[in-house]
Amino acid sequence: MNPVRTARVERVTRETQITVDLTLPCDAPARHHIDTPVPFLSHMLEALARHGAMQLEVRARGDTHIDDHHTVEDVGLVLGSAFDRALGARIGIFRYGHFSLCMDEVLVDVALDLGGRPYLVYDLPGVAGKRIGSFDCDLVREFYQAFAVQARMNLHIHQREGGNAHHLVEASFKGLARALRQACAADPYVGVPSTKGTLG
Repeated sequence: MNPVRTARVERVTRETQITVDLTLPCDAPARHHIDTPVPFLSHMLEALARHGAMQLEVRARGDTHIDDHHTVEDVGLVLGSAFDRALGARIGIFRYGHFSLCMDEVLVDVALDLGGRPYLVYDLPGVAGKRIGSFDCDLVREFYQAFAVQARMNLHIHQREGGNAHHLVEASFKGLARALRQACAADPYVGVPSTKGTLG
């Protein structure tokens, strides 16, 4: 059996204090414990963990008396760093993942490449400028940007149908979770998943 791929990453600044413990998708029985001061972010991280079949613990505190920006972005940074560390050299993984997630009236496509080159294409026009409760939906892009850069991941998120902001954001997180399960899975037929012989 392959070793379980895990990582712990901590980030402490004057704005936020964040710890993430991660076990990659399907490497161990899925469980999660999410504790952030941003309820909607916590809800999305729970969806990510459950649909990603991963072990995920997130403990975050931040200057939400100012706004949620620093906390949401920094959780993305730390979670991305945890994925990068847990993936290690990225040898023997499928590398690519794609999932088209429908949820009520919405349809969101998520595709990703764990090849080591960070890039984000973010196309969720239905959430721009909107709020879900007190949550500023423009922070969704900030989360994904931080996550993709630190995970060294090429990430594409595209809205195909729908208009409800809550459904669109939730579909994007669930689609990301399912795509990560594909990309992190072991590929018995490929060592380094690149014709160059190296990633990045």
